[in-house]
Amino acid sequence: MTLHHVEIGDGTPVLLLHGYTIDHRLMLPLESVFAARPGWRRLYVDLPGSGQSPRLSGPVTADAMGEAVLGFIDTAIGDEPFAVVGISYGGQLARHVVAERGAQVLGTALLAPLVKPSGARDLPERQVLTRDEALLASLDPADRDIFTAIAVHQDEAGWEAFRDHVLPGIRAHHRSDAAALLKAYMLSKTPEDVFGAHHGRHLLVTGRQDHMVGWRDQLELLEHYPRMTYATVDGAGHNVHLDQPALVDGLLGGWLDAITRD
Repeated sequence: MTLHHVEIGDGTPVLLLHGYTIDHRLMLPLESVFAARPGWRRLYVDLPGSGQSPRLSGPVTADAMGEAVLGFIDTAIGDEPFAVVGISYGGQLARHVVAERGAQVLGTALLAPLVKPSGARDLPERQVLTRDEALLASLDPADRDIFTAIAVHQDEAGWEAFRDHVLPGIRAHHRSDAAALLKAYMLSKTPEDVFGAHHGRHLLVTGRQDHMVGWRDQLELLEHYPRMTYATVDGAGHNVHLDQPALVDGLLGGWLDAITRD
């Protein structure tokens, strides 16, 4: 299937995969890191049923999502070496890409990746680090409920980032497909069970206050990625790159530079 995407730049392809019930706009704050480093062709993709991409024609499952991503890779990238950035649900799909196209994959950057199903996760206690009551009172109640359910920084800066990069995708995704996906949310095969170890350059960044996927379960991935850098960022929830942009940008830039050196 043809997935809607935004393409920027020329050079080595890098595929950017967003999370559940949002779209490629969540990933656009990372663009400044790439813009400062010529030689990367960025492919910001809307997953099936999200943003402007079509819905899946069959059952909505994690495996079907993974196949759609692989089909996009075959069409848009072909047999070129490439890198992958995945956040949250996109992090699970990025690992699936390693399992299925590992010889082509230069490395992955996994931001708050989904690792375990709901109910099996080791999650920190829910925390709100900053809260502006006047701001929250001024918001549309529906927007406020979504924002406060996720954000650890419930202030002006946190709201602006959420409004511009998260909320548009939430409004655009297909609701019934999202509900169907929840019933088959995890891949039928754990990617690391397929490939064992991948020796590309990898980066894993989690938020210390991420109450949605946590940061402890992701430690298990390190055994499968011998060249992986792991960082747990304080002052960050699930949208770690929005909560601590300077730290995440620095880590992502270092990862890109390491791939370039290799």
